[in-house]
Amino acid sequence: MLGSVAEAEDVVQDAWIRWQGADRSRVENPAAFLTTTTTRLAINAATSARARRETYVGPWLPEPVDTSDDPALGAERAEALEVATLVLLERLTPVERAVYVLREAFGYPHRRVAEILDMTESNARQLARRARERLGTRPAVPVDPGEHRRLLDEFVAAAHDGDLARFERFLADDVVARPTAAGACTRRARSVVGVARVSLFFDNVWRKYWADAELRVVEANGLPALLVLRDGTPFALVSLDVSPAGIEHVYVQVNPDKLGGYAAAA
Repeated sequence: MLGSVAEAEDVVQDAWIRWQGADRSRVENPAAFLTTTTTRLAINAATSARARRETYVGPWLPEPVDTSDDPALGAERAEALEVATLVLLERLTPVERAVYVLREAFGYPHRRVAEILDMTESNARQLARRARERLGTRPAVPVDPGEHRRLLDEFVAAAHDGDLARFERFLADDVVARPTAAGACTRRARSVVGVARVSLFFDNVWRKYWADAELRVVEANGLPALLVLRDGTPFALVSLDVSPAGIEHVYVQVNPDKLGGYAAAA
């Protein structure tokens, strides 16, 4: 819903406080109470976050989530947790996003979604359909995690060796590299589109910034990702969006405020 661990924790804490203050004798279904409370708090938080991101410098990327300590989380929520999906969710209004998450990630029927969001069932169905349409189509058959890891290793080896021809073989024709700005940096990062431009972009990045860095494969959002460390501190996290056509997107998170979850990996 929020693309931020800190904001999500704030919502959970707020929901817990409300649960502590609730008259338990009047709560017939604790799970329903907590789901409804948390969802509505998340919608409020997402509305505020949406306003802040309108002034965000450069492409916005969600905070990567280290799922290595909870493999079940990555397995059960894999599609909803993928960086590519979280980026697409930014196209939706907060209420559309809530409907999509409840339906697709948690499998709630339209009737329950309607009850949680205090709307009619027909409205919930309409919002769910609209959300899917606005998100577009994702690959019907997800790429095997082993193949995902292989492509990540090939990406690293080719880029590190400066072998552009080899590197380009793994890129989809309309590949997009999406780097973020670094924290409070006022220099606007821009998305790079197309095989030639993406290849040149990473050739420059490797030579100028990552040549002497430590590289470590970690798990982010249920999939393998590349953690770049400089002087023992997380400097960047590279996530791939992979389809049968190859690498569709390369997400480069360099905002230090969003890499804190990987400080232990250092």
